[in-house]
Amino acid sequence: MTARPFEGIRILDFTQVLAGPFASYQLALLGADVVKVERREGEDMRRTPLSREWAERGMASAWQAVNGNKRSLTLDLQKPEAREIILRLAAEADVVMENFRPGVMDRLGLGYEALSKLNPRLIFCSVSAFGQTGPDRLEAGYDGRIQAMSGIMAMTGHPGGDPLRAGFAVCDQLSGMTAAFGVASALLQRTHTGQGQRVDVSMLESTLAFLGGQVADWTVAGHKQQQWGNQAVSRKATANLFRARDGHLLLAVNTDRQYEALLRAIGRKDALDEPRLADWFLRLENAALLRKVIEGALAAADAAEWEERLNAAGAPCARIWRVDEVIEHRQIRSRDALQEVETPWGRLRFATTGFRLAHGAARLDRPAPALGADTEAVLAAAGYDAARIAAFREAGVI
Repeated sequence: MTARPFEGIRILDFTQVLAGPFASYQLALLGADVVKVERREGEDMRRTPLSREWAERGMASAWQAVNGNKRSLTLDLQKPEAREIILRLAAEADVVMENFRPGVMDRLGLGYEALSKLNPRLIFCSVSAFGQTGPDRLEAGYDGRIQAMSGIMAMTGHPGGDPLRAGFAVCDQLSGMTAAFGVASALLQRTHTGQGQRVDVSMLESTLAFLGGQVADWTVAGHKQQQWGNQAVSRKATANLFRARDGHLLLAVNTDRQYEALLRAIGRKDALDEPRLADWFLRLENAALLRKVIEGALAAADAAEWEERLNAAGAPCARIWRVDEVIEHRQIRSRDALQEVETPWGRLRFATTGFRLAHGAARLDRPAPALGADTEAVLAAAGYDAARIAAFREAGVI
């Protein structure tokens, strides 16, 4: 079997909740040996309240979704013996990842300066709300706060309505992907220099990087973003949400060719000669008229039927799919976009990466670990004998 890109890379993962664990999960899928360091009672994300059954197991579904392929080591980092263990592990590690507030790892004696002296090839990745420098660096960061601060909520929702956050933890996920890319970049750089380095990930800056177009709209054109409802960033009147007979259809019609295909497919070829809809500026100006034309035709059939007909005609669109529906989509099924893994509770399916490699592709080999499941194995591999490990357990170190 072809080796994956990060085979042989050893990661000590102190991250918790979502942004950091999502980052290390991406690397674990691609072959990295990730040892997740948790406090003895486990991180709170193991017990999210969506399902009491899974929370009581310490295996909440959202926690499992970003912790597959990892091993669990439990430690009380307040104890000197635990710090001794980490120093031993860090001396042989390639990467340390953490998402505490700036300064926490330093106070534990496990910060970048201390560990890089011990291991100059070490890459130390920190994910925080605002980065390791600057006046707000010690502020707490949560996905909702970053959504509110970044501009996402100001531009999400319908004109005149309340601001809305995205339906998932978008800033956490963007920050996690940024961190994974940062670590991968540092690992490649190390092949040139032989040196490790600090990777400083700011959730706010990560989000702004993905809002580059909206940032430039202001810095270049002086345009302030506003709420546009379901209209696309292209601001085309036919790139919006429309009502069909039984629900909604999201049209992604952005070119003249697609516009013509749409009107022909819905039986309104006559609207091509309407002077008030002659170009995109007029179509936006007369969006109410255009909506009446389109929705009047769409009322004749259900959204699923229109989805098939319009896409076949060259007018891109989609009905509104739920997650439970899309994971069964023929395209998702054909590419094995979700992978199954055997767990104590049967075979479960999880999302992995959003790309395919011709060789060495991402693979989910093992489920998210039970709390402390690998503590003894990790310590034994680090050179601790059975008596010392037992003493650690007796003293509450592990």
